Formats: sequence, C-alpha cells, structure tokens
Amino acid sequence: MDENRPGESLRERKKRETRQRISNVATVMFREHGFDRVTVAEVARAAGVSAMTVFNYFPRKEDLFLDRIPEAVAAFAGAVRDRAPGESPLAALRRLAFRFIDAGHPLGGVGEGFAGFWFVVADSSALLSRAREGAEEVERALAGALAEAGVADPDLTAAVFVAAYRTVCVVSVRDELAGVPYEEVAADHRARMAAAFDGLERMFPGA
Repeated sequence: MDENRPGESLRERKKRETRQRISNVATVMFREHGFDRVTVAEVARAAGVSAMTVFNYFPRKEDLFLDRIPEAVAAFAGAVRDRAPGESPLAALRRLAFRFIDAGHPLGGVGEGFAGFWFVVADSSALLSRAREGAEEVERALAGALAEAGVADPDLTAAVFVAAYRTVCVVSVRDELAGVPYEEVAADHRARMAAAFDGLERMFPGA
C-alpha cells in the first residue's frame, strides 16, 4: 500500500504514484515477454499514459526496469553524509547494506522472487549495460560523499566498495539463477557481504 510521505505535496505524491504505476506495468510486461520484445508504446498503452509521459519519468527504456538506480545513488551517498556522530563512512555503508538485506530490499541484492527479475536483466545486453552505468553513477556519487567526509582516497575507496558490493550481489544472483535454494543463497550472501566489509575496513582503515 502506498503511503503519504512527510512534507510531500499532493502534486508530488501523484507524480510519484504515476511513476511507480508505469514502472510496475513495465516490469510485469518485461518479465512476461522479455525486455527487448516490449516497446515503450506498448507499456504506455497498458499504463494508460502517452509515450511522452513515460519518457518524462524515464529518460530511457532501460530505466523502466532498472528504476532504482536513482534510489541507489541517493542511498549510498546519503548513508555517508547522514551517518551517526562518530560513525565511520564504511560502518555507515555496512549498516545500510544489512538494512537492505534484512528488509529484503532489491538494493540488498537478494530476496524471495528476485530470480525472475534477474533472468530479464541477464537476457538483455541493453539492461546489462545500463546496470553497469548505474554502478558507475553510484561510484561517482559515493566518491563525492567520501571526499566531503575527509576520506584520504575517496575515488579509490568508492571504486573498491562498489566493485566488492557488486561482486557479492552478482555471485548471489548467479547462485539463485542456478537453482540454489533461496535460504542457502541468503545465508551465503550475508556471510560474503560481511567478509567484503571486513576486507574494506582492513584496506581502508581511515574510512
């Protein structure tokens, strides 16, 4: 159920709801028919809007499916900027990562029923390319937040963090797509994520 957000105007809520409706419709269609076999015009008709409206919310077709990239950019950079007093940037990022995992959030990397989503991504070179671009967007935003936090080498720290996080998620997705039981995938995912952060903290003790 959609809920009002504090400080959100009626206009903002309606825009958010329209964006989510379009993305939801597109996701169902892409999962049923494949990303490359569904057009933006078909998504627009199914969602009851014009193609122009779709592009107003999603600059590219790929963003209809990978619609959480802006959320990821804001979340990871925000975790560093809004960390608790005395909390290190990497500790804040670890806390965010496990909050995502515990909540079954898509940005956590694994979740019940996520396999169908990743089948669609794996089947489309356009989506794979956009996913890589999204990781680069997260890396740039995170590097900026780490620089503001006074981390000695923010670009390298951000690059290694994103690479480690992505690798943990990719391995878990591969296991899930290969048919490994979800409970086993989830347990291994948590262990790998913890090990990745342990390694990052050893590599960047000042971060």
